[in-house]
Amino acid sequence: MRASESVPGFQAKLREYTNYSVRGIKKICREIGPRPCGTESEKKAQEYMAKNLKDFADTVEIEPFDVHPKAFMGWFWICGILGIVCVILFNVGLPLVSLIITALMLAMIFGEFLIYGQVIDFLFPKKTSHNMIATRKASGETKRHIVLGGHIDSVYEWRYTYTGGKALLFGGLGFAIVGLVVLAVMSVAAVVQGALFEAPEGFARILGFVSIAFVPGFIGMIIFVNYKMPVEGANDNLTGVFTSAAVLKFLADNDIRFEHTDVTVLSTGGEEAGLRGARAFAKKHKGELGKVESMVIATDTMRDYEHLAIYTKDMSGTVRNHPQASALLKKAGELAGVELEYAYLYAGASDAAAVSKEKIPATAFAAMDPGPPRYYHTRLDTADNLVPKTIEKGIEVLLEAVYLFDEKGLQDSY
Repeated sequence: MRASESVPGFQAKLREYTNYSVRGIKKICREIGPRPCGTESEKKAQEYMAKNLKDFADTVEIEPFDVHPKAFMGWFWICGILGIVCVILFNVGLPLVSLIITALMLAMIFGEFLIYGQVIDFLFPKKTSHNMIATRKASGETKRHIVLGGHIDSVYEWRYTYTGGKALLFGGLGFAIVGLVVLAVMSVAAVVQGALFEAPEGFARILGFVSIAFVPGFIGMIIFVNYKMPVEGANDNLTGVFTSAAVLKFLADNDIRFEHTDVTVLSTGGEEAGLRGARAFAKKHKGELGKVESMVIATDTMRDYEHLAIYTKDMSGTVRNHPQASALLKKAGELAGVELEYAYLYAGASDAAAVSKEKIPATAFAAMDPGPPRYYHTRLDTADNLVPKTIEKGIEVLLEAVYLFDEKGLQDSY
């Protein structure tokens, strides 16, 4: 049975659950505010969701996990400082030291950003974040388990995006990246030349002078994140949390309980700190999820209707989300009357990637202009900037996905 066939007046009810989502988002933004990872406000938001869902679920848990919140974006300002240091060291006659530092910078970028590792976490203070897990159990023996969720934490503002939009974001970061390449090339050229602790000659020397021009780019990296301005994160990602919660509320309100399928809403902490909450959840629960047919749909930023999409390649293109989970979600979109395109995250990642890395079937569902838009990671991401139409369609797609998974499970085609 399709979700739309399960309850009379389904479309009208969708608006009811859209309103539930919008009210909840506005309440958290108004009464709790921004929720950076590891803060008391993030914890309060999780407690709010637990209280909100206790009447719709059989079990509700809040699970703590350790995290170093500022490590994930910390490489930005560290690399900015080290970039300036490299320019100075090279031009005063220490190319080998410049090469070593450049290699460390590239290792940080690869480890922390490209594969979302924990390369420099130990350099930053440890805090506690939390995941909220609410489950509506099957009426009989559990044979399938579907997890829907989004992240409740919000980010510190990105100055480039707020100040100049995507033009400054890509232009500023691109300029800094070219600067890093220049550092690497000039340092290698000098060392190959044999100038380890002296000023090089020729091409390497010229690049040394050129590198000075990239100092503004490195300064931009130092100030890229505005730690004095945590944002509300109404779209990114309270919309993902509440579209998932609305599914559980729909099932409870209409006395719907699947015979063999558990339905879980997962609200993660620490996504903006490098998918730390999703990773903690996947590591802790992979055993129980592995006992039955399971899948996870990570839902993020339900705002830009024309960009509703399924993200099949994730984590800067290094992780492939589960093809059958993605195919199921695509079919759910068709049942909900929308053609969901397959898309790729070649810069950044979703919670689905952290789950996929633990070999749990997962896919990502989002509706955000990949531009990115001006509201992305800025103070403009407020409850006044919601698009209810997109939230409503997100709820409908997730409902169809839950019903489809209960009926058919994961298949190559639907």
